[in-house]
Amino acid sequence: MSRGRFITLEGGEGAGKSTQAARLATILEERGLPVVLTREPGGSEGAEAIRSLLMQGDVARWSSHSEALLFAAARADHVEKRIRPAVEAGSWVICDRYIDSTRAYQGAQGIDDAAILALHGFGSKGLLPDRTFLLTVSRETSLQRTLRRGADNDRFEMRGTSFHADVAAIFDRIAEHEADRVRRIAADGDPDSVTRAIVEGLNDLLP
Repeated sequence: MSRGRFITLEGGEGAGKSTQAARLATILEERGLPVVLTREPGGSEGAEAIRSLLMQGDVARWSSHSEALLFAAARADHVEKRIRPAVEAGSWVICDRYIDSTRAYQGAQGIDDAAILALHGFGSKGLLPDRTFLLTVSRETSLQRTLRRGADNDRFEMRGTSFHADVAAIFDRIAEHEADRVRRIAADGDPDSVTRAIVEGLNDLLP
């Protein structure tokens, strides 16, 4: 059986990652491809336990270094238990957030990118996606969509505008420097047009 593919969706709050991940999974399944839809932090039993520690509580619950270590631990379990076995078995794995979110969110708190990637190299053996879609939206759209969800804000959504601007800048830098892997998708528009752009961005990988 041939190796599957590993696809990730990245972006700030309210970018539509979860919606587009589910839409992409449906489209690939309709094409007869085996699909695993997952998320981070989480996606495996151990990683979901760590997710509750990371996402709940006061903004200052963890230091930036502690957060980086917790994210690396959650990802290591997720990769070992779910992502890598599925890809090796021939499935297309679609993940809502992955290492680039850690680079952006912890990087915006002063953690060096090289340190984050070193943790990733140790914990997850450096596994990178075959293709990453960075969904970009205006801050206004981000706030509107976050409010519309009606859910309690997590520790990251509660951070200020300057923090989220720093996160967006780091995402942009990753996309610029790793253009072979990362594709920017303008996601302020209607979901159908965003989905079409994502599928077009996968044409070179589709069988």
